[in-house]
Amino acid sequence: MVTRTLPQLTPARLREIAPYLSRWIATQVETRQVPGAQVAVRIGDELVLSEAFGVADESSGDPLTTDHLFRVASHSKTFTAVAVLRLVEAGRLRLDDTVADLLPRCADTPLAGATVRELLSHTSGAIRDGVDADFWVLDKDFLDPEALLAVVREHGAAYAPQEHFKYSNIGYGVLGAIIEQVTGRDYAEHVADDVVARLGLTDTHPELTDELDRRAAVGHTRAHGTGRDRRRVTIDQATTGALAAATGFVSRAEELSRFFGTLALGRRELLTDRTLRLMHRAEATFERGTGTGTYGLGLIGTTVGERRMVGHSGGFPGQITRTLVDPTDGLAVCVLTNAVDGPAESLAVGLVQLVDLLTAPAADWQALPDGVAPADLDRLTGRYVSLWGEMDIVRGGDRLVRLDPITPGPLDAKEELRALDATTLRVEDTDGFGAAGERIPFELDDDGRVTRVRVTGVSSWPEEVFLARRGEHWARGDAGSAQE
Repeated sequence: MVTRTLPQLTPARLREIAPYLSRWIATQVETRQVPGAQVAVRIGDELVLSEAFGVADESSGDPLTTDHLFRVASHSKTFTAVAVLRLVEAGRLRLDDTVADLLPRCADTPLAGATVRELLSHTSGAIRDGVDADFWVLDKDFLDPEALLAVVREHGAAYAPQEHFKYSNIGYGVLGAIIEQVTGRDYAEHVADDVVARLGLTDTHPELTDELDRRAAVGHTRAHGTGRDRRRVTIDQATTGALAAATGFVSRAEELSRFFGTLALGRRELLTDRTLRLMHRAEATFERGTGTGTYGLGLIGTTVGERRMVGHSGGFPGQITRTLVDPTDGLAVCVLTNAVDGPAESLAVGLVQLVDLLTAPAADWQALPDGVAPADLDRLTGRYVSLWGEMDIVRGGDRLVRLDPITPGPLDAKEELRALDATTLRVEDTDGFGAAGERIPFELDDDGRVTRVRVTGVSSWPEEVFLARRGEHWARGDAGSAQE
């Protein structure tokens, strides 16, 4: 069990670091050559960051905005889970009801004995998408209700209930059918009224329509080809039929973060805390490349540093998305990307890591010396560039840290710093190949602006200075010859 020692996070602290969060995302989108990313960060009801980077469509070059809609795909499962759990709270169904209890047409299928709880937690054993799932490559339409029933009847179970965690879009399609059976309403209508409208969300919808499509970011393949001819291909949109409960939703980062923020304890806008704790609790565990994850009732559980977080990911042809929320303090991060290789997961995790890094208190050894104030630290912050790349000096409270904005994770090359005086820093004492234990001196002009900084004796310059100094030499093809 992770013991939390994180300081209380406030909107004011988040607003202080939001400019750097924005710059880090912009750099990541540029260096990873992501077509576009839409990002939102909030705590509780307060939206602290909402920005878009890159383009909505590489073929047209239209810039991505915060108003563009994304296919958020499997985030739909969390909306479906909330709708089901609201019916449970209302006494209209039970988590231990079986598919056969609720859907008589499925009484003689392999999923007949699976419970609502098992469908929600992907422990029902249901097959993932069927044996012919080429709707995922847009070679056929997504399943309609009759086709979904046929898949359940003929290929419904890969395992027995509780035998394995087995992620299943078919299982959530069945949950959509259960919602319709219990409420007597179309799935999309019920969820839009009972969940989305309750939060006042106007750009979150259970399915894409032609009207919404005109506002949607365009999906892209990964880049194909060789050398300078590598390019992405745009991907058409598609509706999701009877699998809308698994993958149909469209939204924006602002609204998606608002919805997931309501799943933090104490909010009670959609569900009681008792039910929210049930959602958050692990019903199953699984191993992925990033470690052990959990799945509750419609929520993926993961650990980022000292934070135990819940949320969901989404993958639709050409769009990869991820939302994380801390159920304790309500920190919510949402990243939507419009490429099949979009790094939404690592960008969302990176933002959480940056939040915790830059809001952590200074260690005793980082206490400011006499005569040095936080304002003196601000003068040293910024991006510094050399032929070897970039480094960022960033203030977090009363201390500075050195980061490499290009590495996939913001903590990959992180170094804590201590101010020796108003123009000299010292790197923390650690084992390593870099500047551990060494001084970092800054040179300032008569106006108090940094003109140069040396790390392990090697110069870097403020970004604008470096580009001005090197530009003419690069134009002549002799970038390495400019020395000062």
